[in-house]
Amino acid sequence: MSRKLIWKDLERKKLNSCRIFDLYEVSRLSPVGRERSFFVLNAPDWVTVIPVLKDESGRECFLMVEQFRHGSSSITLEFPAGIVDEGESPENAAFRELTEETGYRAGKMINLGSVSPNPAFMNNLTHTFAALNLELISKQNLDADEFIHFHMIPVEEVQKKMGTEHYSNGVMMIALAFFNRWKQQ
Repeated sequence: MSRKLIWKDLERKKLNSCRIFDLYEVSRLSPVGRERSFFVLNAPDWVTVIPVLKDESGRECFLMVEQFRHGSSSITLEFPAGIVDEGESPENAAFRELTEETGYRAGKMINLGSVSPNPAFMNNLTHTFAALNLELISKQNLDADEFIHFHMIPVEEVQKKMGTEHYSNGVMMIALAFFNRWKQQ
């Protein structure tokens, strides 16, 4: 990669602080010496958990969560996911989110990879894990503003429907790509 493309930081000013991110205006000097301002969302890292289990007939299924998303004003089907709390490892966040949203515990958690969800204006990473050897250990333990149903859906169905109406979350598509790469190894 060419170091000639790097912009030099000049100033960083916090404009607003929200529950899930801080908004900054960042002044930078371009590689040719021009000063420009950009907006950056300073957000915590995220985790996405792909819970894998078999149904009564032996078909491989994903445990998916159904919830209302405020950004799109729509109901989506997604893998369990959430924010990595300050001081928490992504793996521990994956175990926690899976149990909170579904009541299941994973006997094994496999790190499938991490990417920047949108490096154009965000500085966080999203980490994807496969959750195996699942055991139902409790009821859901949802936050006060979470209303989530969970469903066991055949892997084949999710593969076919990803990117369509209820399967439209881009981070879920990234997670599925990580899962597919892992399965091919």
